[in-house]
Amino acid sequence: MVGQRRWRWATSALLTVAALALASCGGDDEESGSGGGGAEATPTRQADVERFEAGTPLGDIQDKGEITIGVKYDVPPFGFKNPQNNQVEGFDVEIGKAVAASLGVEPKFIEAISDNRIPFLQKGTADLILSTMTINEERVGEIDFSDPYFIARGRILTKKDNTEIKGVADLAGKDVCTVLGSTYEATLKQQAPDADLRLVDTYSECLELIQNGSVDAVSTDDVILTGMIIQDDSLQLVGDELTQEPYGAGIKKGATQVVGHVNEVLDGLKEDGTWQQTYDRWIGQYTGEDAQPPDIDVDEAVELVKQNPA
Repeated sequence: MVGQRRWRWATSALLTVAALALASCGGDDEESGSGGGGAEATPTRQADVERFEAGTPLGDIQDKGEITIGVKYDVPPFGFKNPQNNQVEGFDVEIGKAVAASLGVEPKFIEAISDNRIPFLQKGTADLILSTMTINEERVGEIDFSDPYFIARGRILTKKDNTEIKGVADLAGKDVCTVLGSTYEATLKQQAPDADLRLVDTYSECLELIQNGSVDAVSTDDVILTGMIIQDDSLQLVGDELTQEPYGAGIKKGATQVVGHVNEVLDGLKEDGTWQQTYDRWIGQYTGEDAQPPDIDVDEAVELVKQNPA
């Protein structure tokens, strides 16, 4: 953990993200429950909520009246703390609100950086992780996952005036930032073994490092890098995609009841158009790209990741 240094976002970048988020909300002033303003998930009436047996994982969550969900605080458009209202917002946050509403409880959002997501589940710090987490074979051995709700792709980010880096082959001898505990720590060691990796706790640190010239490039999921470009238009994506990264909701190992329920919620969001609306609001309007919700399960996601170039 890097203390207060993680929070040193540039003021102009913060205001840009906040303005974009507020604009996408249409100026909605409604307040939500613990953990986030700008809620878009339709609240579920208590009378409509299935009650789960006491002593089961979902029954315990309902008895508490809240579900603790780990999300990113510094990764627009998936999870970020809006400086204008101090609320956590983004695509992952909206998925979390939908899960909470389906149980008739309040969402309690906590920060889950890449390196502590799995420990949070194992220790019971979080009931659910929605934190841009790729489903892969190693992680499936440690925790359970929902079916994928988004598929990102690995890319490289540089400054527009950097003419030396046009793809992964150009990273040799360059300083490249990525996050501890992310899949890119291994990916870059495989695909760019001669790059000098700078491993940090959060993506906001990578953004700061490339802005001040301490690193030459950042590598992670394309949508996370798009969030950096939203904050600083002097940055650009270069090269071909490095990997495919199916995101799943992380759940404690053996909590099959929770897995089944989250999958039901995700299926509903995909079928009734809510997933598409949420994508368009938080991602599509910035990338300009159309997308369809993933239609694969966890096993297929693991196989997809195995196809990534080594």
